[in-house]
Amino acid sequence: MTLYFVFAAIMIGLNYLIQKLNELVIEPFICQNFGVNDFLHIFYCSTYPFDMPELMGSIVAVGITYIIKFFLDKYIVFKKTETKLKETSLEFIKYFGFAILTTIENIGIQFLLRNYLNTPLEISVIIALSIGYLTKFFIDRKFVFITENGE
Repeated sequence: MTLYFVFAAIMIGLNYLIQKLNELVIEPFICQNFGVNDFLHIFYCSTYPFDMPELMGSIVAVGITYIIKFFLDKYIVFKKTETKLKETSLEFIKYFGFAILTTIENIGIQFLLRNYLNTPLEISVIIALSIGYLTKFFIDRKFVFITENGE
């Protein structure tokens, strides 16, 4: 369990780094150069009624970190040595099915903290991802990376 949370802390840092990169580099570039495109303006550059660049940055950051975390969890945390495509594919599908639920939880918490409580990005990321990773650990242990003895 300790390794899980060490990796979760690293993923929180990576998530924050990706979101800051989006905020400081990617969003200004896209919105200045392509913001006249109605689709991009509405779904990425708009800040009214909600901060869409932040929401999209959060979604991308969570997606990237979940892919990395899947492999860390499978092979290091839960010590699964099975590399057969069928088993790994099934684990991957279950992992990302549950990841969708915890991603909604993460992004929802972060969205509420930022838009309704005006919580700074750094604090909202830490709170939302900590809750999400704790939820994800128990789900993964119970339903995704099942060992021979059922744990």
